[in-house]
Amino acid sequence: ITNHFNKVDGIVIPQGGRKVVALIGPTGVGKTTTVAKLAANFSLREGYKVALITADTYRIAAVEQLKIYSDIIKVPIEIVNSAAELKAAIDRQNDKQLILVDTAGRSPRNQYQLSELKNLLQAIPDIEAHLVLSTTTKYKDAVDIVNQFSLCSPQKILFTKIDETANAGAILNIVYKFPVTLSYVTTGQNVPDDIELADPQKLANLILKE
Repeated sequence: ITNHFNKVDGIVIPQGGRKVVALIGPTGVGKTTTVAKLAANFSLREGYKVALITADTYRIAAVEQLKIYSDIIKVPIEIVNSAAELKAAIDRQNDKQLILVDTAGRSPRNQYQLSELKNLLQAIPDIEAHLVLSTTTKYKDAVDIVNQFSLCSPQKILFTKIDETANAGAILNIVYKFPVTLSYVTTGQNVPDDIELADPQKLANLILKE
């Protein structure tokens, strides 16, 4: 089982450079909270200069939630509505080492929304997209999500809510079916604690305990 989890890679900030990371995925998987966890860890614990950008203007609550986190963590936040605004916001934060972009949840069955998201991401050539999946999602639905979001060319997959399911085997099934790189898993709601780099041995133990 651990051999199937051989591709694990978190957010790596280049020496003397910067990294722009976007979290993408369907609604309700915990993207906004995960963005806050990543921001808190890289800013408060690792000492990087971090900025937040939210493109999730569909949910007012998501914007307000991220604003609260930005105040607590003491990192700047920008709100954007288009690819042009995203590019401008990133240019304004050019002194930051890590820029985290929270995107609106998209239905995998809505091609217009997915095309819109693709266009947003293409505005930033070096952006690294992490597809966020909840481990509570049914396997067939998860397969559909990965297939449909492939339009946006995510480089990595991040699994949330690993603490809320008794069937973590879905992670193994996805990794077995798709040649994906795992990044992080989230294990609860607490910011910034409940997130960690995917650990092949821990995941194997979790699956075998089922």
